[in-house]
Amino acid sequence: MTDIAPALELRGITKRFGDLVANDGVDFDVRRGEVHALLGENGAGKTTVMRIAYGLTQASAGEILVDGQPRAIRSPRDAIDAGIGMVTQHFALVRPMTVAENLALGRSRGMGLDLAEARRRAADASDRFGIRVDPAARVEDLSVGQQQRVEILKALSRDCRILILDEPTAVLVPDEVDALFATLRSLVADGLSVVFISHKLAEVRAISDRVSVLRRGKLVGTVPGTTDDRELASMMVGRPTFGVQRPTDAPAPSAAPTLRIRELHATGANDLPALSDVSLTVGAGEILGVAGVSGNGQTELVEVLSGMRRPTRGSVTVDDVELAGADPARMMRARVGRIPEDRHASLIGDLSVAYNLVLERLDDFRRGGRIDEGSVRRHAEELIQRFDIRAGPDDPVATLSGGNIQKVLLARVLSRDPRVVIVSQPTRGLDVGATEYVRSQLLERRADGAAILLVSEDLEELLALSDRLVVVYEGRIVGETATAAADVGELGMLMAGRGKAA
Repeated sequence: MTDIAPALELRGITKRFGDLVANDGVDFDVRRGEVHALLGENGAGKTTVMRIAYGLTQASAGEILVDGQPRAIRSPRDAIDAGIGMVTQHFALVRPMTVAENLALGRSRGMGLDLAEARRRAADASDRFGIRVDPAARVEDLSVGQQQRVEILKALSRDCRILILDEPTAVLVPDEVDALFATLRSLVADGLSVVFISHKLAEVRAISDRVSVLRRGKLVGTVPGTTDDRELASMMVGRPTFGVQRPTDAPAPSAAPTLRIRELHATGANDLPALSDVSLTVGAGEILGVAGVSGNGQTELVEVLSGMRRPTRGSVTVDDVELAGADPARMMRARVGRIPEDRHASLIGDLSVAYNLVLERLDDFRRGGRIDEGSVRRHAEELIQRFDIRAGPDDPVATLSGGNIQKVLLARVLSRDPRVVIVSQPTRGLDVGATEYVRSQLLERRADGAAILLVSEDLEELLALSDRLVVVYEGRIVGETATAAADVGELGMLMAGRGKAA
């Protein structure tokens, strides 16, 4: 194998954004018929270097070789022509179009599109790769997780020889992860080269032949895929990290639930049923995990509980105060905090960190009808220090890394000392260090007596943080268990709609 040129090779890749060096002389290659994982914290430069390989960004210095030959990759079209495909973190889908139409884009150089053929190809791809989506569904009606599945299908259904995957399993249940890995292994055995980016270290070890780690724009090292999780995590963050430990002195959940939901019903897109007869409770000092594949009512449940969607019927109480149908302002007054799955949509990128931290409570900072700029700044400085936000008060939020954006959101919500915290996908797309921090903050709130409803498609995360688990499928609760007694295989079956309901 050493006499054969790598399928893709990056030599001395450097990328500068003004004074910021995002990539500093990075060397990386993926061989034919192997999975090479790329790890690194947010801001480490891994996304930038892969965007360069796919033609979305141009390097300041360095070269790209495909099968040992230098290639000028100036656009995704150049990359596709060179046999490179990529699933990016930020979706490149046309929202008004259907799934089938999105999968067909770029496949034909003609002006026409055979819709029947496009749907057939989409259905065939769905069956082949075991990733279920509706070819006729419009992208704008899909959840974040479902959109990610479309991106995975779009990349896999193209005839590429080098495939870059960024967090491809985030919305899959264990059986679907196994199926995807089996498909990748089969394709790799036939010569496909895969760059696999994931924050799930166990997955990296399960699928990769080699692992390269970036830190602060530089290549730290390349190690075998069998390398221990702790060593990989330490390489990523530059210090040992052994995960978040659940506190042993947290109070037992109270007998009277803080949050109680009874027979809740709600509609979703196109007024179709999204929640049906949902009943659950969360006590003070308890984390209740909600497991399920994306698109089974989790988004609508979070929206109802945060005042963003009105239920069609049912009851929602906090400390026995009825809140069903309350608007977001009333929910906040009832001390319900919400950390949504789309962190970018909850903040205003062009506004400063300081103003994003007070966005939902500007009236508290008015003096004589005007905003007290000094109070806003002092408030920001306090929260920046308290929540370890790596930014200044005046920095636009859009310039922050994903982990620091999530810290801004955490600070805004948790600083109000909520009685109930509704959390959705809190660590999606975050690196090991940021994930550890976010999880530790949730456990601290639990120890302080908050009732936390945690929605996540990361089963490992739910098992690590939750006291109890419920499984939602097609808008209904189909199973419930204490986390200590949870069986991963059974949970996976329930999440896929194949298990026996509780």
